[in-house]
Amino acid sequence: MAQVEIAALRKSYGALEVIHGVNVSIADGEFVALVGPSGCGKSTLLRMVAGLEEITGGDISVDGKLINDLAPRDRDIAMVFQNYALYPHMTVAKNMGFALKLQGLSTGEIDRRVKAAAGILDLDAYLGRKPAALSGGQRQRVAMGRAIVRAPKVFLFDEPLSNLDAKLRVQMRAEIRELQKRLGTTTIYVTHDQVEAMTMADKIVVLQQGRVEQIGAPLDLYHRPANLFVATFIGSPQMNLITGEAATHLGATTLGIRPEHLVVSGEGEGWKGRILSAEYLGSDTYLDVDTETAGRLQVRTEGAFAPRPGDTVWLKPADGHMHRFDAEGRALRS
Repeated sequence: MAQVEIAALRKSYGALEVIHGVNVSIADGEFVALVGPSGCGKSTLLRMVAGLEEITGGDISVDGKLINDLAPRDRDIAMVFQNYALYPHMTVAKNMGFALKLQGLSTGEIDRRVKAAAGILDLDAYLGRKPAALSGGQRQRVAMGRAIVRAPKVFLFDEPLSNLDAKLRVQMRAEIRELQKRLGTTTIYVTHDQVEAMTMADKIVVLQQGRVEQIGAPLDLYHRPANLFVATFIGSPQMNLITGEAATHLGATTLGIRPEHLVVSGEGEGWKGRILSAEYLGSDTYLDVDTETAGRLQVRTEGAFAPRPGDTVWLKPADGHMHRFDAEGRALRS
């Protein structure tokens, strides 16, 4: 178990600075997700914590101990990579126990830890197999088992589910979250998938171009985004943005309304629009609506509502769900 403190952390490659004074506090046993678009610096930040990237400035501490200059093997941190990084010529058992062998642990202790981790991850039947004989999900479990056997203070995950199909990703994210809760190990998880972050993390750190845009619980970021970037990055489908007279009338440069917070109302109530397309997904219906005064809007409504392209609808925001932003993109609070 461990607290992690990232203070004024910077990373430069020559004259190019890619991480700009990042500050993040992670509590003991907390699951924190680093999210942001490709190139935002989230994986670089994770690798700095792991000791795989040199720190240009700032500090990283684990339980109050500065680890800036420690070698990766001395940080008591275990990392699970995107590509699994398994040794193809070794069995599952040997892959999971290899780091322990390097530490000089006895064969009996290695076997005990490997069997315990295999039991947790439902890998008992696969300990004698090699990675080529495993599915993608099983390989990911082996990579996680290799981290678990070390009993580290901190788990690091670098986009571990990106190579899996959609159904397996949903299953594996539930398994990782359940495992982390059971073990209580402080975890930092990098993903570009905001749905992954929303469903797994206790706290989310949103990054853009090497800077922290907002830190908070998933629903805090969803309901109270600090700026336009966070507002449009968190939530799927993406928040609708409205500019022009409709926004200035409410004292803002931009209005934001999530698709699920647009209500199909009676004639003459709200914005009049024409349905350009409709997707019927059973539980939900998604509409693309071209309005006369608010522009083009995405609407998520209940599946029982099944209008047709070309139909006219009237839309209005649900009470209390309008977001206002100033000219710099900062949220305006009422």
